[in-house]
Amino acid sequence: MTDVMPEKPLGRKAYGSIGHLPNSRRGPADHGLDPGQGRICTERVRDKHDVVIVQEKLDGSNVAVARVKGQFMALGRAGWPARSSRYEQHQWFAVWVQRNEARFDFLGEGQWLSGEWLAQAHGTRYDLTGREPFVAFDWFQDGKRTPFDEFTRTCASRFVLPKQLHGGKALSVAAALTLLGEFGHYGALDPAEGVVYRVERKGKVDFLAKYVRPDKVDGLYLPEISGKDAVWNWRP
Repeated sequence: MTDVMPEKPLGRKAYGSIGHLPNSRRGPADHGLDPGQGRICTERVRDKHDVVIVQEKLDGSNVAVARVKGQFMALGRAGWPARSSRYEQHQWFAVWVQRNEARFDFLGEGQWLSGEWLAQAHGTRYDLTGREPFVAFDWFQDGKRTPFDEFTRTCASRFVLPKQLHGGKALSVAAALTLLGEFGHYGALDPAEGVVYRVERKGKVDFLAKYVRPDKVDGLYLPEISGKDAVWNWRP
């Protein structure tokens, strides 16, 4: 008898990869951003139609909540149901979503909200006293990212969003990191991981980019890497 994996409710991954800006710390599977896109982010926009938004990058597990056949489903980044995960942190995410279903009522059929699940420390510890373990960063409609203003209008009253550091023309990485500060804006106990650039054009999301500090160690606190017990930022 063989184990059968559940189907992906969305029929796809919940979130793809984001290209790295120059000098950003990359993992083995990471890729760099197109140089021209990098210049739009950090040096000069193409014209008046480009808007560059910079936000804090948080360090947890990329998760999502989708409405599928009228039901709200907690998913991991790869698109599998969180309840099917072998990791305890994802099991807790499924429980948290079940307890907070009413907050996702804006999602239409086939839509999903992606965010960072900070319950377990990965490479950065957080003091979540008085803070939520879920931070929303992308709302997908028809498989496409919702423009920042619409996303913010709809979600800011329901969830915590990553700190917006900048909105307007291109911004150098050095300037973005100055705005981020050493420990960011969400209770990090270790140096903040980095920043995410979002470039929108004529009311649509064009592309995203990220910068991760070079000395960041991925999964520093994960048991499978550290050989030690899990470090929890939050548990119910």
